Amino acid sequence: MSKSVLIIEDEPFILEALSFLLEREGYALSSFSDGEGCVDYIKKINPDLIILDMMLPNISGMQILENLRSSQEFQSLPVLMLTAKGQRRDRQAAENAGASLFMTKPFSNDEIIANVHKLLN
Repeated sequence: MSKSVLIIEDEPFILEALSFLLEREGYALSSFSDGEGCVDYIKKINPDLIILDMMLPNISGMQILENLRSSQEFQSLPVLMLTAKGQRRDRQAAENAGASLFMTKPFSNDEIIANVHKLLN
């Protein structure tokens, strides 16, 4: 059975690119484009990995990550945080909140695939 990846991203072009790359690698994908309601969705589908945008409508990726990490059930769930803001303080905040890895946009295809493989193996 293939590993499942949930992409939480509000930019359609980035979502499409990630979906194409990860489907080609054989991952089972689902997506969510809004921060609101996604924690309940995560609990429902229980993905093997989350790719999470830092800036989302309604509830930020940071708030989602903090919510997940406060639950025993999701403390070890791999979360790859993506952001267009690459300042050191953003990276530090994501790491402090429990992000498994942090990547800035734009990213290279090879880098995103390598990081997904790393987090799922």
